[in-house]
Formats: sequence, structure tokens, C-alpha cells
Amino acid sequence: MQVKRIAGALGAEILGVDLSKGLSDSLARDIRQVLLDHQVIFLKKQDLSSQQFLDFAKAMGEPIEYPFVKGLEGFPHIIEVKKLEHEKVNFGGIWHSDTTYLEEPPMGSMLLSREVPPFGGDTMFANQYLAYESLSSVMKNILDGLVGISSSARADVSKTREDRIKSDGKDVVPREFKAEHPIVRTHPETGRKALYVNTAHTAGIKGMANEESVPILEYLFQYQVKPEFTCRFQWEPNAIAFWDNRCTQHNPVNDYHGFRRVMNRITLKGDKPH
Repeated sequence: MQVKRIAGALGAEILGVDLSKGLSDSLARDIRQVLLDHQVIFLKKQDLSSQQFLDFAKAMGEPIEYPFVKGLEGFPHIIEVKKLEHEKVNFGGIWHSDTTYLEEPPMGSMLLSREVPPFGGDTMFANQYLAYESLSSVMKNILDGLVGISSSARADVSKTREDRIKSDGKDVVPREFKAEHPIVRTHPETGRKALYVNTAHTAGIKGMANEESVPILEYLFQYQVKPEFTCRFQWEPNAIAFWDNRCTQHNPVNDYHGFRRVMNRITLKGDKPH
């Protein structure tokens, strides 16, 4: 196994691993450590069946079901993330950390590319350790101890799910999920602090009037995705991206109208942020 960094802020490609052959316990631990070291990892040329993809996910954590979209036939933990030729809005096409509106947001998520457009459709990632660590000491003191309110019904992100809920939605889902999490969370494995707000889901700050919280949140939303905190992944067929949802954000770039992009996604169980 070789590890090749792809940017200064975060992200590494793992070379020399064929997931179709399965993973030994030691190799699985090594891959998991690369994730902790680099926040998002990429493995190319992984032509996997749904079962092989699920086996990799189980070696990395505990797969869970996504609340809004049905899984593939026989594989409830694998959903299809797709944008079709006639669609204009891409799924989750805004900077976000996955499903922070849940009491226990996921530890991580992984995508396996099935069909990619001839150009465009990259995914960007942002390192939230760096975002926190680069703040002034005064701003850190202000944020430490504040609690963010997350909602699944924020308008900008709700519309990115509409096409998929129409075609693949679950029969019964709650209208809205809400959860409260620290604005600065401590990673349970590395012990590092990371910013844990995102423009898609963070709707307010507990105990603050909207007029008070909006300026703080709007500043953080812009600050936390500065170019120097990011990396960008150019997809090819049969590639996997696996990111640590506890210390990264991601944004799938919507620049391939008229073409199809189909991914399989698995979400891994997390814990309650502290």
C-alpha cells in the first residue's frame, strides 16, 4: 500500500490495494489510519459488486440507512446518488457535513462511482480542523461552548433532494429532523478540535436570537471553505472517496448539465458530538 497526498490541506490517494480481494484486519486498520491522518481518502480502479462495496464499508465501520432515500434492491445500506441528463439540481449540491440534523451524525460516508460525466462533476472537500485552528484565539473563545441547531429542512439543501425523493424516496419519512451539536466538536479518535457548522444544515445557535446568530454563522460558512482548506477530486469510473464526516465538509460541483452521473453511497454510524 502506498499513500499519495493530493493537496496541502487534506486528502490522500491509496495505491496498491484491490478491494475486490477483501481486506485483512491489519490492512483495514492501516486504511482507517490513513483516513484519520488525511480526513478523506481515494481509491481508484475498484470495480466492485454491491456486496464487495458493502464488505469494505463494514471493514471501516457500521453501515446505517440514509433517512430520505431507499437503498438498492437487496442492499438497504447502499443508496444511489445520481443526477440524470434532464435534471438541473444535483443531490447535496452545497457545502455540508452529512446529516448533522441527526442526534448521532455519521462517522463517515463513502461513494463508489458507477457512471461519470465526460467532464465536470468533481467533489470538493474542506478540512475543518484547519478551519478551527486558523481562527483567532478570541474567536475560538467565543465559539467554544456554543451549541448549533441543525435542521433537515433548510431550503437550500432540501431542494437538492427533491428529484431523488420523487424517484427513490422512502414511503414514510418525518417531515423534519432537528438536533443540537457543539459548534466546535472534539474528534473522538484524534482528540483534535474541528468546526462543526455547515451552511446546509446549521439553522441557528442555541440561546441566541436569529439576528445575533446569523452574522456569526454567515462568517463561519464562508471562512470554513476557504480555498487553502480544500482539496478537489476528479472522478473516474470505479473510484471510491471515503471521508471523515466529523472533521470535513464536502461539495459536489454541479457543472455537467446534460450528462448522467451515478454513484453508490454508504453511510457509516457515528456518535453524538462532544
